[in-house]
Amino acid sequence: MAGIVHISHDSQALAASAAGVVVQALRQAVNQFGRASIALSGGSTPRALYALLARPEYVAQVDWGKVTVFWGDERCVPPDHADSDYLLAKTALLDHLPAAKAPTIQRMRGEIDPTQAAQQYETHLRAYFGSQPAATFDVLLLGMGEDGHTASIFPNSSPVNERQRWSVAHYVPKLKAWRLTLTPPVLNLSQTTIFLVSGKTKAAVLKKVLQGPSVPDQLPAQSIQPANGKLLWFVDRESASSL
Repeated sequence: MAGIVHISHDSQALAASAAGVVVQALRQAVNQFGRASIALSGGSTPRALYALLARPEYVAQVDWGKVTVFWGDERCVPPDHADSDYLLAKTALLDHLPAAKAPTIQRMRGEIDPTQAAQQYETHLRAYFGSQPAATFDVLLLGMGEDGHTASIFPNSSPVNERQRWSVAHYVPKLKAWRLTLTPPVLNLSQTTIFLVSGKTKAAVLKKVLQGPSVPDQLPAQSIQPANGKLLWFVDRESASSL
């Protein structure tokens, strides 16, 4: 699987390494195009990254007022629910940005009918990027589960093979829950794609995803293959222990 792997001592060092890349990519996009976009992820690993980006020395480097914030996936819960990916980013990062640098927020509406929410989100995406863009997000943040899923694209689920729609809703039987997720057609047009992976429990699957045969149906993280952008893996020593 193509991509550059950065191995850090621990999750905090991982976050620091990723933060520098995020800031540089957003600043470059704003300077070149007058705007920038980032798609955020949920999960525990990004929390440390968001906390760093909220620190004054990082905030000062990005004109967040010219940034539009999207999400790669969302749980079908209200925005104030403890499981909401939006709430995680809001409390860890967005609430700490000064009002003068407030970004535009395009959250997934997990509180409404899932199919309707997915359709609305695709409409927002196409309004921002255009119907047939050459590129989409300037920065895309992704995680990876112990089963090899990324965003809310789970093993042997329909989103991994989606080729037309950018945003879909689907029921995940093992979670007994609905999820909203972006799909490979839009995810693979990102300029800088950053996977954040930490913890010993991810070691075996990380080895399979990076060094094993290509089986994206079984390991959806392998479906992320940017057409022209950079693919970067920021991992800690524990998750990289089998590489």
